[in-house]
Amino acid sequence: MRDFSEEIADLRRRVDDARSYLRVADAAARAEELEREASRPDLWDDPGAARAVTSELARCRDDLDVVAGLDGRLSDVETLHELAREEDDATLEPEIEQGITVLAAELASLELRALFTGEHDERDAICEVHSGAGGTDAADWAQMLLRMFTRWAERRGFSVEVDEVQPGTEAGISSATFVVKGRYAYGMLSGERGVHRLIRISPFDSQARRQTAFASLDCVPALDAAEEPDIDVGDLRIDTYRSSGAGGQHVNVTDSAVRITHLPTGIVVSCQNERSQTQNKARAMQILGARLAERMREERAEELAQISGEKRDVAFGSQIRTYTLAPYRLVKDERTRHESGNVDAVLDGELDDFIESYLQWRRREHR
Repeated sequence: MRDFSEEIADLRRRVDDARSYLRVADAAARAEELEREASRPDLWDDPGAARAVTSELARCRDDLDVVAGLDGRLSDVETLHELAREEDDATLEPEIEQGITVLAAELASLELRALFTGEHDERDAICEVHSGAGGTDAADWAQMLLRMFTRWAERRGFSVEVDEVQPGTEAGISSATFVVKGRYAYGMLSGERGVHRLIRISPFDSQARRQTAFASLDCVPALDAAEEPDIDVGDLRIDTYRSSGAGGQHVNVTDSAVRITHLPTGIVVSCQNERSQTQNKARAMQILGARLAERMREERAEELAQISGEKRDVAFGSQIRTYTLAPYRLVKDERTRHESGNVDAVLDGELDDFIESYLQWRRREHR
């Protein structure tokens, strides 16, 4: 009979660690408070506050259920292992081994949560893709990036809402704004911010020469309405135009698309995929609020860095990853040095290894 004591002890340690980084004791206490709030008869008099309560309660319960489930199944494996050893029953080995394998895989996925340390990591992510240098190839590359992040989100079980797409002159897209909705969407995608470089044989070059193209991703955490900064309407220029994408019979018939420019900062946001101009304006204002809040956070961080003398790398605008399709095939992260030769899989959304490598690297760099 094989002895699984070491593997089981390691799993027990990892489950105990999960209690720590998920703050299970705090979550249990908070869940009790939220349950009392949720039971109030006047809860839904304020729908916004009610949604905040129920959403936070669901997150607390989810964390508590996850740890309780792991703990219960690990206890079952421990009991089965003790029984097998007492009776020297080798026929139970496959069941024990299977239980250990499944628990280890679930813990490996859960342990990614320990790497999220940002205030807004749990939130949805408002993202923008922009084509850069490289002409038509860059516009095509921007569209490929949009597909890559959409496929990644689908693999994670997140939802994606595309708010606005500006087509390229000849092919691809000039830019796109989209929202990834799911717990920790921002925490995962924040490490993808920056410039992504593509090297390949250009399909748009009649001489089939190798070309380099650039596109960038930016993302900010979505905010609740109560958290959005006050915006002076006098600081805004609001333009309307006809939508260019899918969206029903009103497209290209009415000026339903909205573009808002925040004059003091020059931030421009657009939305064209809602059904009415009013809905597009509301959505654009939500995105503008999130971007302004992120800008204020960045300015505060820069002020602290100047005071402390700390030198920080500027993430946005720096090349973070290179995707080489010719003369060889390789995706390489320039920060973490993590790489993959399966370029097609990465472009199809298999980004978890790159995201986890970045989070591990970030934790090491900021110790």
